[in-house]
Amino acid sequence: MKGNSNNKKQLFWFWTLFTLPFVVVITLFILISKEKLGPMPSFEELENPEYYLAAEVISEDGVLLGKISIENLTWTEYKDFSPWLTSALVATEDIRYFRHSGVDIRGLGRAVIRTMLLGQNTGGGSTITQQLAKQLYPRDTAKTSSLMRKIKLGVSKFKEWQTAVKLERSYTKEEIITMYLNKFDFNYNSIGIKSAAKVYFNTTPDSLNLQEAAVLIGMLKASTRYNPVRNYNLMLQRRNVVISQMAKYGYITSSVSDSVQKLPIKIDFKVEDHNTGLATYLREYIRNVMRRPEPDRNKYVRESSYEDALWEWENDPLYGWCSKNKKPDGSNYDIYKDGLKIYTTINSHMQKYAEEALAEHLSKEVQPDFYRRARGFRNPPYSDDLSKKEVDDIMLSSVQRSDRYYSMRRAGVPVDSIMLAFRTPVKMRVFSWKGNRDTIMSPLDSLRYYKYFVRSAFLVEDPHTGYVKAYVGGPDFRYFKYDAITQQKKQVGSTIKPFLYTIAMQNGYSPCYEVENIPRSFDVGDSIPWTPRSSGPKEYHGKMVTLKWGLAQSENYISAWLMEQFKPTAVTDLMRKMGVRSFIDPVPSIFLGTSDIKLEEMVGAYGTFANKGVYTRPMYVTRIEDKNGNTISKITPKIEEVLSESQAYLMLNLLQGVVLTGSGRRMRVEPYNLKNQIGGKTGTTQNNANGWFMGVTPNLVAGVWSGWEDQSIHFETLSEGQGANMALPVFAIFLKKVYADPQFAIMETDEFEYPSGFNMELDCDKVRKTNSRRDNSRRERY
Repeated sequence: MKGNSNNKKQLFWFWTLFTLPFVVVITLFILISKEKLGPMPSFEELENPEYYLAAEVISEDGVLLGKISIENLTWTEYKDFSPWLTSALVATEDIRYFRHSGVDIRGLGRAVIRTMLLGQNTGGGSTITQQLAKQLYPRDTAKTSSLMRKIKLGVSKFKEWQTAVKLERSYTKEEIITMYLNKFDFNYNSIGIKSAAKVYFNTTPDSLNLQEAAVLIGMLKASTRYNPVRNYNLMLQRRNVVISQMAKYGYITSSVSDSVQKLPIKIDFKVEDHNTGLATYLREYIRNVMRRPEPDRNKYVRESSYEDALWEWENDPLYGWCSKNKKPDGSNYDIYKDGLKIYTTINSHMQKYAEEALAEHLSKEVQPDFYRRARGFRNPPYSDDLSKKEVDDIMLSSVQRSDRYYSMRRAGVPVDSIMLAFRTPVKMRVFSWKGNRDTIMSPLDSLRYYKYFVRSAFLVEDPHTGYVKAYVGGPDFRYFKYDAITQQKKQVGSTIKPFLYTIAMQNGYSPCYEVENIPRSFDVGDSIPWTPRSSGPKEYHGKMVTLKWGLAQSENYISAWLMEQFKPTAVTDLMRKMGVRSFIDPVPSIFLGTSDIKLEEMVGAYGTFANKGVYTRPMYVTRIEDKNGNTISKITPKIEEVLSESQAYLMLNLLQGVVLTGSGRRMRVEPYNLKNQIGGKTGTTQNNANGWFMGVTPNLVAGVWSGWEDQSIHFETLSEGQGANMALPVFAIFLKKVYADPQFAIMETDEFEYPSGFNMELDCDKVRKTNSRRDNSRRERY
């Protein structure tokens, strides 16, 4: 009897110990499913996992200019994966992937035996589906005691198993692989396989070869540790493990495996972020303008700022696009996570040439010239017309406007401590035209260092469509964030004069009409009349000159004569019709260009001359698609007929005169030698602080501004600070590059279209001879 009792106890404990793990597992699964051990993803979450899909900004010629994102993630379908990717993934991570239902019991058992019995660290036997579950719904990583951490890890593992099984029920095997490779973080701001292929190999997922696929799949084990940039040798070993696994399971032959393992890893590494790539300033403009909310008067300090924002909201489809457009579920689009495809008007080749042209002129000519001049200043880079006290006040104001100052003040740091921090040298990387350099300087010194740099902006437009072909808002977006195309307003100098001359053309004057070149005075309400100074050659003072000559030489005497004929409001009204919304004071001195206007507005206005008198607002985006390629928005240009075709053609003739014989003739000589039809106008402002050039060709209109952050920094001489020197060469270099490109070469032969029925003689020598003969004939009769 005693023996039977012992046998029963042994059987009881045997079956208890045998069934206990199963009971524990079943209990855990029940508790987890009822969310007693923490939340679990719902069915809806499993069906619609959250991804932050980057918006892609694409050029008119199909080139990805860059992305707008929180995570640099662009969705790639399974059919667009290289076969090497999926083969390497399954061979390395989960060879039984297509035979299990989310949890590989055999693989798990093998991992447990090797870990517990053989002491081998072979990992946890996670399947691809479990790894996806971990990515989508990360484990609790809060720091706890060792025992609690183990318990939490155990619970997390059970959650992953249950989530993996649910994922397998919701998605096909191919969809799970697709989700996994699209979600993985490959480092260097490359989320997902498409970004990784671009960042590490400058290619696309469907073009990855065996070696490249093996590298990226090898990174799945630990993308920081096994990284070809940071740890080349470790990555080389890992890549070869992947290749060996592919050979082991028959995806490649042993001979191929042996050959490939001997090859080095060749990467074409280039980080993708908002600071790099083409058209960085335009991408930032698009990001900002599309996210604007509907204007609320209570959030604006100035009434004029509110009115400008309201006008943009009502007239620009791109302004506030995310607030104006809703997804099928009724929510607004999010530019950071909805995978929008934004098709721009930019031509990638022209954009590249524009960026190169601006950098080339600034780095090789203007900036070195200014450095040489500034060495002789008392308080460089500020001009000698400022005292040391005035310079110190400007620098203090710059400190107080800086992001560092604002953030420290918000944190409650006393002003004395902030100023001490600004005067304390620290390590930093700064911009230079010879390459970014690491140095040690105080934040205050760095502010002064950056004030030396000449800033510039360049906008190129097709005047017939309004499509902007190139957009360069500054020297380098990484270091100069301020966009001088759409954010900045500067005095435009003599580039405003063509609008005054346009009024004359509208009132029947011809380019060859002659005016006496003498001073003109205006009663401006003071005791002494205002008389503008001459800005042309002195040898022509007192002589009869044509309007064409007056504009070509930018002679203020001739502009003053025109101002006597027409009211200033006629000029402001015309400019408003031609897209200039910035305030322009309607006073007689309007033709000196002291008004602050955006470069964007000036380019659009000049485009009217090349577009037969029709104003077309500069346009940056043509259409927007959702992540599935469905067109959500089509954007059309805003146009307005302002001038007759003949009036516009007369102005083109005047502008060509500027380039042929006037202030823009530098384009016709070495090193540019541009002989095609080009019109333009230079502009130089007070103290040579701003240099402008507006250029017009039959199919391209452009504007260039060059200057400094502070108006009190400038060249001392007109020859260096004028628009012909600071701005014009950017457009000339750009055109040379464009015409040298075979796909654009035909543009060099384009001509301005002659209006039908136009019969006015524009050769002023012929007009003068004809008038002379007519006068002689008249005298003979009398």
